[in-house]
Amino acid sequence: MLSDTKYRLFKWKTGTIRRLILSSLFSLLFFLFSFEASAQVTSSVDTTLIRIGEEIKYTIQVEADTTSLVLFPEGQSFAPLETIESYKTDTTQLESKYLLIKKYGITQFDSGTYKLPAQRVMIDDRVFTTDSAMVEVRDVPVDTLKQKMFDIKPVIEVKGPPFNFIWLLYVLAPLLVIGGVWYFLFRRKKRKEEREKQLPPYEEAMVALQELDNLELLKENKSKAYYSSLTEIVKRYLDREVDSRALESTSDELIERLLLLKDSGHFEFDKETIRKLDAIFKRADLVKFAKMKEESGQARSDRASIEEIINETQEAIPEPSEEELLQNELYLAAMRKKRRNKRVLIGSLAGVLAILITTVVLGSTYGWSYLKDNVIGHPTKELLEGKWYKSEYGIPSIIVETPVILKRTELPIPEELKAQIQSTDAFAYGSVIDQFSIVVNATRFTNPVEVDLEVSLEGSLQTLEQQGAQNIFVKQESFETGEGLKGRKAYGSFNFPMSNGKLAPKQNYEIIAFGQQGALQQIMVVSREDDVYAKQVVERIMNSVELEVDPFQKIKKDKEEE
Repeated sequence: MLSDTKYRLFKWKTGTIRRLILSSLFSLLFFLFSFEASAQVTSSVDTTLIRIGEEIKYTIQVEADTTSLVLFPEGQSFAPLETIESYKTDTTQLESKYLLIKKYGITQFDSGTYKLPAQRVMIDDRVFTTDSAMVEVRDVPVDTLKQKMFDIKPVIEVKGPPFNFIWLLYVLAPLLVIGGVWYFLFRRKKRKEEREKQLPPYEEAMVALQELDNLELLKENKSKAYYSSLTEIVKRYLDREVDSRALESTSDELIERLLLLKDSGHFEFDKETIRKLDAIFKRADLVKFAKMKEESGQARSDRASIEEIINETQEAIPEPSEEELLQNELYLAAMRKKRRNKRVLIGSLAGVLAILITTVVLGSTYGWSYLKDNVIGHPTKELLEGKWYKSEYGIPSIIVETPVILKRTELPIPEELKAQIQSTDAFAYGSVIDQFSIVVNATRFTNPVEVDLEVSLEGSLQTLEQQGAQNIFVKQESFETGEGLKGRKAYGSFNFPMSNGKLAPKQNYEIIAFGQQGALQQIMVVSREDDVYAKQVVERIMNSVELEVDPFQKIKKDKEEE
């Protein structure tokens, strides 16, 4: 009888020491800090097992002085569970103190295992924290065979959606931009070709006179058309060689400026040449405006005179000096630069407009998030599409495929645990407040122990809460690798408070733990809940997990299966 009692006492002490080691170890891995508790505040729940939608009565009991100000939690402070009712506070006086009892009705409408978070109670200027608890919510069985069935509804005709004119704008806008750019480039090319084809002024005038002769306007009694073409030929020549305003001037204005140019010494015109030109202009005005019929002989004489005037003017034009040639070259260079800058400006504006239209069309079609992720970039998308590495971490090895190579992290071991822990290896990338992080650790114990995986996962979650995580949602299930090694998995979500007091975007977590070969192996991955690329990264990591298998354990397992 005595030996049996000693054995039970030894077994109780061994289990207690094992739980102490596991709890201390996981507090160490996530930078443990303790929180304050007090005997003045206690809490309890009437049940930890309910069906979906059933009420849990959560009670907080406070014993405080009659002069103390007590503030209980308000609002949805039990997340991921939902507060359905906050009952009135029951107050009882015990001599010089008050006993305050506050009850809450809470529930959950999804099955799973949930962590009932610790609650904060303010007594005057001090904060007291209640204990947390685990609550299991089970499904309600439904007999689908006894449910009433209904006939399939008949097919009904649905009108098509109205025509969306915005798509017409998306199609026409790029076409207009492309058409404008094409027209600008085509017109520019056409004008350039015209300039290249244009003859020198003198040659152009001679060719024009020859073409006028070929028209035979005089034989058709078209004096007005003949003189109009004749005067235009000589004015165009003078416009290019002598006076740049000749084409837009009247006959009298042009004669006056030619006389001024002669008197100023710019051109050595003969007065007889100017007089003959003036006489031809006056006859041409009479034919064009007074409808005078000019004899064909006089018209041919005027045509010959115009050719002589052009020849004499060509001889009178002085050769340009080197300074004039240089100024002309500088002017032409400035004009070329101006045209080039104009083309660059128009091309740039057209390009910017095309980019804006393309951005609007792609953003409206595929969504702005897709456009931003593929143009600007996304950190976890780059991890997903980049190079992956399959590596072994720790002893015994954890084999996992990751988008980055994890870096070793040194973890100090407390003095009271050094005798029980042989070694601990931790490898990490990022931190739990980053957009994506992963931690892999393996711990070997000096004496083989049977690892309680649920206790280890609970220790990790408690440490996460002590770091500041709020609204922790917890689910647990079994996990099995591709080689058939079984472990335990915890997953869910939580929030971290930011410096401004608000909560950061919700983050998802997945933790898997294995206990084999007298060691504890664990992988934890944290990512943003709204990050679609991170979900794919986490799935690929978890599907790649393998463990170094002890050959003796493998033989033992094979025999058990046989």
